[in-house]
Amino acid sequence: MTHEEFIKAIDILTSPIENPKWRVQSVYPREHPTTAVVVPYIDSRMVQERLDIALGPDNWSNTYDPESGAGSISIRVDGEWITKADVGAESKIDKEKGKASDAFKRAAVMWGIGRDVYKLGDQRLKCNNYGKPLTAKNEVLSTSSMLSNYMNKMNESEGCLYRIWLLNESLHKDDNFKAILGELKTYVKNK
Repeated sequence: MTHEEFIKAIDILTSPIENPKWRVQSVYPREHPTTAVVVPYIDSRMVQERLDIALGPDNWSNTYDPESGAGSISIRVDGEWITKADVGAESKIDKEKGKASDAFKRAAVMWGIGRDVYKLGDQRLKCNNYGKPLTAKNEVLSTSSMLSNYMNKMNESEGCLYRIWLLNESLHKDDNFKAILGELKTYVKNK
């Protein structure tokens, strides 16, 4: 990959992740939970796909050192490898695999992949007595794909409202405009 191709690839690597995955990070209170804190994330396959699309499979590689927990992603530019690395943390389910996967994703963030996901921040949803998150209509989001689909739809709608706000700066002092956008935000959250 030439330097010019790499510059173009950076735009692809750093472009927003359109549909991140979501998971329940915690529920509270622990006894008889009422609130689920959900967070967005990217998984290793999403990173691999982004690298393949931006660079082609022959222009990137990764390593993992189980002793230190460090993972790296290297990109070949003009015949030389450029490497960025980070350290992963063990997961609750499969400690070693989780640590390797986390190191890989953290190294990807060093290249700009998925940085935008952190800007979404955590969200709070009502949950049932078993800690399963609920929609605004009290429907149980029992699987990770159901939760991800629900959260991505909600964030897309709120993002549209935010863009409306940004594009109409002349109306920022108009109380009617602010009230209408507030009502739309409430409407979207309850759908």
